[in-house]
Amino acid sequence: MRYISTRGQAPIVDFKGALLAGLASDGGLYVPESLPQFSTAQIAQMAQLSYQQLAFTLLKPFVGNSFSDAQLQSCIDKAYGSFRHAAIAPLTQLGPRHFVLELFHGPTLAFKDFALQLLGHLMDEALRESKQRAVVLGATSGDTGSAAIAGCRGRPNLDIVILYPKGRTSAVQRRQMTTTGEANVHAMEVDGTFDDCQDLVKALFADQALRAGTNLLAVNSINWVRVLAQIVYYFYAALRLGAPATQVNFCVPTGNFGDIFAGYIARQMGLPMGKLIIATNKNDILTRAVATGDYTITGVDATISPSMDIQIASNFERLLFDLYGRDGARISQLMADFRATRALTLSPQAHAAFAAMFAAHAVDDATTLATISATRDATGYVLDPHTAVGVAASQALALEGITVTLATAHPAKFPEAVTQATGHHTALPPHMADLFEREEHITPLANDAATLVHYIQALG
Repeated sequence: MRYISTRGQAPIVDFKGALLAGLASDGGLYVPESLPQFSTAQIAQMAQLSYQQLAFTLLKPFVGNSFSDAQLQSCIDKAYGSFRHAAIAPLTQLGPRHFVLELFHGPTLAFKDFALQLLGHLMDEALRESKQRAVVLGATSGDTGSAAIAGCRGRPNLDIVILYPKGRTSAVQRRQMTTTGEANVHAMEVDGTFDDCQDLVKALFADQALRAGTNLLAVNSINWVRVLAQIVYYFYAALRLGAPATQVNFCVPTGNFGDIFAGYIARQMGLPMGKLIIATNKNDILTRAVATGDYTITGVDATISPSMDIQIASNFERLLFDLYGRDGARISQLMADFRATRALTLSPQAHAAFAAMFAAHAVDDATTLATISATRDATGYVLDPHTAVGVAASQALALEGITVTLATAHPAKFPEAVTQATGHHTALPPHMADLFEREEHITPLANDAATLVHYIQALG
């Protein structure tokens, strides 16, 4: 399996190269040169596999010879061995044709654990083999940072530096990042938005000399392996609901487009699928893009679903690459223009292809709270605000057939919103019960790339 950049100018790499590079040297994102294809008969045979067995079956073609079968299986087993539900990703029924896929049974109670536990083990294995040390750098709107830290904390070959926006994560999310006490963990509170944090990360990865001198590794969803790991649970859920004979719609609360792009890749690999529903909060750039083809940045508004308070959806470039015929030069120009003007209008052909596969719906805070309340009253099930955005979007669109909404976080991660909606407090699970008693370690950071560079170089 070979990996190419969406902007067409970076060297072609193998799986290990894409894993350790993250962002391509031309500023693009790595994608597979081609995708493995599975027939309906092959997919049907996967129905009896455990989550770990399914992960190995789906990931092995992407990994190629970069890791042995034993190495890959070991990393998968270690990644999901820490999950606190035997099914790893269980389904819960909310209505006659509506299920939620619970993706919050990992160590940090969020869907990001699926990718970042695996990513941490694969990175550590690659560095161990090459006898190298590296700095893992990422930005977070909340869940990515804590999941990345959980995947990398205490690893002898890694330092991990996570940027998060001051005052724009929940207290639980922040404390998951700042209370590990591990010497290799560096939680940096940025005076700005998530998009500012993400821009700092991209600026550092664009500095080739810095990347080489510090062995900088990407942990954000610009890293292809993040997307790859998330493909598995689309197959897993669909198979448990009757695939390939049954087509399932998937509704994904998303801001950065990585989780739902994994669903798109699953479809391209042969998984029968209905619509992919993009559920957004007030920061609705992706909903507008589906409706009109207009992808224009406006200000980032703070909401009660903070992990989705994003306007620049990093992984959207990967979809654009396909929508524009995998023309790297065209994508390079489009993204340069987008950076300069903060606006992009899809061509009629690209917009039509986008809208054919995706639906979208934006949900405001009042509707989010009402959905949490109504769902608890009707079923006894408690939603976190991000999952509530997805449930509200699923209910508003009411597509034919079965719809699975991805439950992206445990409600205890957002106690203020849940209590406001229901009048009841959702307790943290036992392994996190003392979270608010742990000492925090925070490094303040101005929205300044030079200051961040100096800090990383000092880790030496």
